[in-house]
Amino acid sequence: MNKKSREIFLRNLRFFVRWTAVSVFIGFSVGFIGAIFRKGVDLMTRNWNTHPEVMFLAPFAGLLIVAWTKLLREEKNGGTNLVMEAITEGKHITGRTAPMIFVCTLLSHAAGMSVGKEGAALMVGGSVGEQIGTLFHFDEDDKKLAVMCGMSACFAAIFGTPLAATVFPMEAIAVGSMYYAGLVPCAFAAFTGACLSSYMGNAGEVFPVNSVPLLTFRTAIPMVCFGICVALLAMAFSMILNKGHHAANKLIPNPWIRIAAGAVLFIVMTQLNLRFFTGAYDFNGGGFPLAEKAMEGEAAWYAFIFKILFTAVAIFAGFKGGEIVPTLCIGGCLGCFFAKLFGLDPMLYTACGMAAMFAGMTNAPVSSLLLAFELFGYAGMPYFVLAIAVAFALSGYYGLYAGQHFSASKLRPAQIHRKGPRSSWEKEDN
Repeated sequence: MNKKSREIFLRNLRFFVRWTAVSVFIGFSVGFIGAIFRKGVDLMTRNWNTHPEVMFLAPFAGLLIVAWTKLLREEKNGGTNLVMEAITEGKHITGRTAPMIFVCTLLSHAAGMSVGKEGAALMVGGSVGEQIGTLFHFDEDDKKLAVMCGMSACFAAIFGTPLAATVFPMEAIAVGSMYYAGLVPCAFAAFTGACLSSYMGNAGEVFPVNSVPLLTFRTAIPMVCFGICVALLAMAFSMILNKGHHAANKLIPNPWIRIAAGAVLFIVMTQLNLRFFTGAYDFNGGGFPLAEKAMEGEAAWYAFIFKILFTAVAIFAGFKGGEIVPTLCIGGCLGCFFAKLFGLDPMLYTACGMAAMFAGMTNAPVSSLLLAFELFGYAGMPYFVLAIAVAFALSGYYGLYAGQHFSASKLRPAQIHRKGPRSSWEKEDN
């Protein structure tokens, strides 16, 4: 090995040793917070499952959310978009972000709102990661890596999927341009956070899909058609969230009135569903119990539509937690409907719907595939790939995150450098 090669190796070794130590530290710190957060969400969910009457306190919970947000002076916090912009544009995440979203998400789940917890995990992890970077006097580039480590650690601690948690921050921040510098830090942080959370008693979400038919031309065609359906639904859901949020803020500018009114509407919708539709609380909470019903072929045919409506009302009103788990549930319910309509396997199509919808809404196909492996096992791999690829390609430049960058075109080998969902672009690009 010549002198230059040794210098390069030693420089890489220093990076490896330094970020191994830092990422493990972030993994333990953020993983512990994430584990406590997961326990809190699970406790709140069990409480409203046991005592569903607490949902009538949703307006009060909403007012507490607004009060807590104002107390921390986080009314203009950009949420997950701010975390993404901290990496791509150098914006800073306040230390108040973590306690703000932590408490607000617990209150939202306590009231049975149709919100997730993984979006909140990205915010908590990103906020704590940046504070650790500041504590260690990192420069701006290293601080971005610390933010990514925090995102991976908290996502893995809450969801129990360290593979997807490793890749998601690197892939979803700028579509078409992976942040490979974060591979070692994010991997070590994710697995540390997941292991610590598991040690503290948090089991990962698992829906094993073991019986899968051999992939043939005959079985591939309906899966491709299903991927097209998922892409259309992802585009529609993205536009609903993007346009509806602004419309709700314009219709009721006062956040106190908006969240109270949204809570009342949500309660009315829940009661209508109890009396005239499924007769259960299928569309309350994140949605994993409903996804389990879908895998068994027992979800109502209209479940994906209702879940969109319930989620939209909760998010537009101002309840916190994110849309990732509801997104998975919506895709799963569409898969169940498609499978029953054409006499296919509901379990396989529910799993593919969850993975493909995640890809269509986050524009992160590699993370979606890894998530599918961790949630459903490897038996359905060919079908997961088909559904995810089709949904990702045909869903266009839409998605959950206004702060997401599209650095490369989905349709041709070209750079486009656009930000946010296509509906917000001033100039179209193919």
